[in-house]
Amino acid sequence: MKSIILLVIGFALLVWGADKFVAGASAAARRLGVPSLLVGLTIVAFGTSAPELAVSVTAALKGANEIAVGNVVGSNIFNLLVVAGISAVVCPLVVSREIIRRDWPLSLGAAVVLLVMIARGSDITRVEGIVLLIFFAAVMTAQIRAALRARVGMEKEEEPMRTPFIVLYIVLGLVCIIAGGQLSVDGATGLARALGLSETLIGLTIVAIGTSLPELVTSLAAARKGENDIAMGNVIGSNLFNILFILGISAVLNPITVASTAIIDCAVLVVISVLFWLPSCRGKMSRPVGAIMALTYVAYTAYLILR
Repeated sequence: MKSIILLVIGFALLVWGADKFVAGASAAARRLGVPSLLVGLTIVAFGTSAPELAVSVTAALKGANEIAVGNVVGSNIFNLLVVAGISAVVCPLVVSREIIRRDWPLSLGAAVVLLVMIARGSDITRVEGIVLLIFFAAVMTAQIRAALRARVGMEKEEEPMRTPFIVLYIVLGLVCIIAGGQLSVDGATGLARALGLSETLIGLTIVAIGTSLPELVTSLAAARKGENDIAMGNVIGSNLFNILFILGISAVLNPITVASTAIIDCAVLVVISVLFWLPSCRGKMSRPVGAIMALTYVAYTAYLILR
């Protein structure tokens, strides 16, 4: 019961903290006249991925390595199949050329790199963590440069939120995210041991879904408002952030031992990234495709429980 209470409180803090962080960060970004795609790929993606960062880094420092890896891989699968899928069901998504030609292939490439690292050995070393961080820096640099070029001629958008509130939201949001991450790891680890379940299963399901709730809420809200770049940019940006930055930081802090089943889960991520990128190349993610994506996640979760 204690573990469940910790999980509930932890997730509540994660979701609330991420919501405030995204609100503050987005308001700051709009004051600077940053394009919506860059907002989705960076500010919103970073903010909604902050729970994964808090959970995976905390898990790595505590030696709960299977939760650290399972949380990232599970969150990426959830983001792609559920967050993007349900967003498309709510409102068919127009996928921009930049996402189709640049960002989605980069996300796929990051998943392939992770798969190679996992298949190569039983752990993700500090050196490999540094390699992931270097890739992350290169990707972010390229995205920011492209966005700055597109910014030419744009006017700054006045944001009703005042600067003190922007700072308050960002700081308070981060504090809640960090505290929620700590409680989530403690609760998930305790629940896994109490139920005799593997940390891998808990990381891939309960923790991954819990920490991906900010992505789901943010993308759904963006889809309803017709902000397709923010909705899809949040998903793809979060997936890049999760693999390259979160696992990179976690491995640098403490080399991550990986369970053999992680190869299958990472391979699933690679396959679905390819399968659902192809129909999106037409420039639109339709309601039927979104429904198939969500149902695919249901089937994958059933497989996790049964294996």
